[in-house]
Amino acid sequence: MAHIPDGVLSLPVAAAGWAGAVAMAGVALRRLEEERIPETAILAAVFFTVSLVAVPVGPSSVHLLLSALMGLMIGPLVTVAVMVGLALQLLLFGFGGLTSFGVNTVNIALPGVVAALVLAGPVARAAPGRAALLAGIAGAVSVLATGGGVALALALSSGDYVPSARVVVVTYLPLAAAEALVTGFAIGFLKRVKPDALMGATP
Repeated sequence: MAHIPDGVLSLPVAAAGWAGAVAMAGVALRRLEEERIPETAILAAVFFTVSLVAVPVGPSSVHLLLSALMGLMIGPLVTVAVMVGLALQLLLFGFGGLTSFGVNTVNIALPGVVAALVLAGPVARAAPGRAALLAGIAGAVSVLATGGGVALALALSSGDYVPSARVVVVTYLPLAAAEALVTGFAIGFLKRVKPDALMGATP
């Protein structure tokens, strides 16, 4: 899962994760406008909810992340939405951990931020079908990037985790396909009914 628990990561990796998460949150909060707060809050709630539905895959389990979808809708604010969702999951259900919170945030939110930077404009300008295709690709790539981030954090923490890190990457493959379908459908639908909900859309 993307929620690495406490006691797994080495101190340097955990500290680097926290530093990255704080930096990303700082950039996002400087761009947080009042009219974007409700949308960000709704997406944080959606992320929190879907993350509670975990599907067993081999020795691990996976759940939808929606980072690319959130990134294409709210851009860098995806970091804020992810942090809120992860904080609620940690406080209410004990998912993840305090020391690993930064790494978990970066692993999930950063692919969404990159998706926004690379594809927000093309998706906003594209026809619904092409927008759905681009968004689906972004959804799949973002999941694989999260899986790679989890594997990298484990491998950097201890060589003993390398076999587990390889397994983690494999378990994310079916999730990437599911995420592509969900993200593509959602963006294609929004392009038809509410195109101004997408990042980069002309007001």
